[in-house]
Amino acid sequence: MKLKYLYLFIFAALYIQCSPDQNADNSNNTQPNESKVVQLDDHSYSKSDAITKHLNLNLTADFDKKILTGFARYKIQNQNATKIIFDTKDLNIQSVTLENDQKTGFKLGQKDDHMGQPLEIDIKPTTKEVTIYYSTIPTSEAVQWLNPQQTADKKHPFLFTQGQAILTRTWIPCQDSPGIRMTYDADITVPKDLMAVMSASNPTKKSGDGKYHFEMKQPIPPYLIAMAIGDLEFGKIGAHTGIYAEPSMLKKALYEFGDTEKMLVAAEEMYGKYLWDRYDIIVLPPSFPFGGMENPRLTFATPTVIAGDRSLTSLIAHELAHSWSGNLVTNATWNDFWLNEGFTVYFERRIMEKLYGAEYAEMLSLLGYQDLEADVKDLEAHDTHLHLNLHGRNPDDGMTDIAYEKGYFFLKLLEEQVGRDKFDKWLSNYFKEHAFKTINTKQFIEYLTESLIKPNNVEVNIAEWVYGPGIPNNCPQVTSDRFNLVDAAVEQVQTKGASTIQTRTWSPHEWLHFIRHLPTDLSQAKMKEIDNAFTFSKSTNCEIQAAWYEVAIKNGYFQNILPEIDQFLFEVGRRKFLTPLYRAFKESGNLEVGRKIYAKAKPNYHAISVQTMDGLLGVE
Repeated sequence: MKLKYLYLFIFAALYIQCSPDQNADNSNNTQPNESKVVQLDDHSYSKSDAITKHLNLNLTADFDKKILTGFARYKIQNQNATKIIFDTKDLNIQSVTLENDQKTGFKLGQKDDHMGQPLEIDIKPTTKEVTIYYSTIPTSEAVQWLNPQQTADKKHPFLFTQGQAILTRTWIPCQDSPGIRMTYDADITVPKDLMAVMSASNPTKKSGDGKYHFEMKQPIPPYLIAMAIGDLEFGKIGAHTGIYAEPSMLKKALYEFGDTEKMLVAAEEMYGKYLWDRYDIIVLPPSFPFGGMENPRLTFATPTVIAGDRSLTSLIAHELAHSWSGNLVTNATWNDFWLNEGFTVYFERRIMEKLYGAEYAEMLSLLGYQDLEADVKDLEAHDTHLHLNLHGRNPDDGMTDIAYEKGYFFLKLLEEQVGRDKFDKWLSNYFKEHAFKTINTKQFIEYLTESLIKPNNVEVNIAEWVYGPGIPNNCPQVTSDRFNLVDAAVEQVQTKGASTIQTRTWSPHEWLHFIRHLPTDLSQAKMKEIDNAFTFSKSTNCEIQAAWYEVAIKNGYFQNILPEIDQFLFEVGRRKFLTPLYRAFKESGNLEVGRKIYAKAKPNYHAISVQTMDGLLGVE
């Protein structure tokens, strides 16, 4: 056994998580009774006999030095412990105190590439408070410091954090497991001309003195603690929804996300009351590595979904749905990630169906199935299981379309087996009974069997879906008449020419399906004809751009549109787009072209995207 795994074994802990029962409305700030749930998390060093219950965070952002400095003060539940262990990675720990500013001993353990270092603190059996004084480093993996040129308005610097899966420990010393929930409040000091926002209660105007106070009164896991600092303005959408963005982006974002309040109402009608008070969105600079991040009360969103026609707002439906699946009911460990994302994709598509019709949702499902097939083809068989074994690996390895799309189709199968009405009632009860709790795969299967499978006397191959590879044979089939017409157009463009196709009423989803089904061996002349007819290389829709550029790279047409591809990869840091494009350069024999573009664009990418692209392109 290697030393780092021996150390992991020693400190991997059984979590005794104090989880609220759903017997109170948390929007009124009442705290439910507590019960203990034992969990195991390979990706945290923290022990179970002393647990964080509330965080008071106090930080100052220094944009010149690119560091955050201050303290994290915790209220803890102490089971007569003499040690408490926190997760850290690349933090400068200065000192630690207990109640009444009493200094205490601490030590940092051996460093692991993925997990960082355990911070072991001496406490007393009666200790109820621990304060850690620390600072971050400029290259903290969770924190991206952007200069003005990397923002939309080019006037002020910007900062944002991204904690999922185990990166919160790179800017806050914490018990960094999804199996431990806590409340928090924060005092953040920033330059006077900037605004700070967090996954908590937020201001709608700049403070004037650069000081901001935040409260999150509902218990959340550490990966959902998030912060952004920039030249931000707020715009109202509805009674419970609004947008934060740089001034030049605000009007566009308010239009693009104008249906957010309707989505919130639709979600509540299906699966119960929204328990997080407000649902706001912040539009981040394009280096944000994901489409969106479901930070409670404040979804972090990429500007790449602002297409001018609301065609990509299923992403907002997805992040909103996380307010029930993921944020309200959370995967206990990262091996159980599918319990967050599979449920969320199912919920997202139900919202989209309710607002825009079944045809629209069917197209989304078919595009999702195409993504699932691609991942099953690309991944090792063991990584196509829903429940994963990520021991000794970065949990980010499990964040593939398997969790999202295979999870969705499993729930779609359950819906088909018992009927939508019964399934909706069951799912609503599931959210209610597990609200503000965590759950692992084994517990979920037991609950599913007892509350849905047995009462409805149906047989479902649960083990094959959850613990088996690939796509089971009884995967629900989705059809789309609109996509059938697109398939015919793909054939027609090859035989009769692009100018013969009538496409005036096509949605971006139909265009995406069209591009994905173009043969990769089209001649350069045919590619140019298609590009001239449909102007894919000049599209303002990032989904269409990325799909078209991937086809162009694979068949060599990229040489004709290299400036457009170069600009796209330089400006956009969303990993969903970067990975297939850089992979296409590598697999088409143009690795050096991809590396050259990456060398220039890399400073614009978040650490999450950099880690993936470094590995893909073999960059040290």
